[in-house]
Formats: sequence, structure tokens, C-alpha cells
Amino acid sequence: MPVTGPLATTPCTLPLVEVRVAEFDLACLPATGAVFDRLLALHPAQVVVDLSECRHIDAAAIGLLLDVHRRLARADGVLTVRDPNPRIRRILQAARLDQILPVVDTAPSSPPGGQAPIRTQPTLVAHGRASVKVAH
Repeated sequence: MPVTGPLATTPCTLPLVEVRVAEFDLACLPATGAVFDRLLALHPAQVVVDLSECRHIDAAAIGLLLDVHRRLARADGVLTVRDPNPRIRRILQAARLDQILPVVDTAPSSPPGGQAPIRTQPTLVAHGRASVKVAH
């Protein structure tokens, strides 16, 4: 049954989607690309790609990040890369990806002196998992 009424034309818009990528190279690119395709169908305002557990990134993965960035930018969304290790950060800098989209490090959980951080706005966090099997 087709959806009618106001929900038929209202896209699902999420404020923030975080994706943790552990392997990011040509071998896993089809599966990773499929995950990003499904994620972008939700029309997120911001996508954060957490590379804290990723040990390698290649040109194909950088190309995918650029494609996701372009698709998000067309919809006024933002792609951010978070916590790349120093080696991956150098690769991203060499590819000048850091000049195209934000590459950030996670802020410490509390500032020096042991005081808790001051939050000016409530934070909404949604967590989820998706299993992706890659055929080798």
C-alpha cells in the first residue's frame, strides 16, 4: 500500500549519524559503499566517519569519502572524519581531503583541572549496529 498524506513527501531527516569504519580499502569498498548508500537514503544532516579503529585507507576509500561528501553537500549535509591515526591523517593531508571536509579529533572527556565539561545544549545520541559481510 503506498504511503499518502504528509509523510509521503517528507524525507526522514536525522540530525547526526555516526559510522565506525575498521577496514577501509578497495577490498571492502562495495560493502562499505552499500552501507553509505543506505545511510544517505535517511537524509542525515551530518555524518561522522569514525576512523579510530581503522589502520589503513587507500585511494579507493578516499574516493568514496569524496563521493559521500558531494552527495551530502548537495543536500546541505556535512561529512566529518573523526579520530584518524597519525598515518591515516598524513594520507588524508597528502590527498588534501582535510581541506575539503573537517578532519577532527575527539575532545577529551574532561578539561584539565578535573572539571566536567559544560554543556550548553542537550545531546541526542543514537547508536546502532549493522553487520556487513564481505565476500573475499
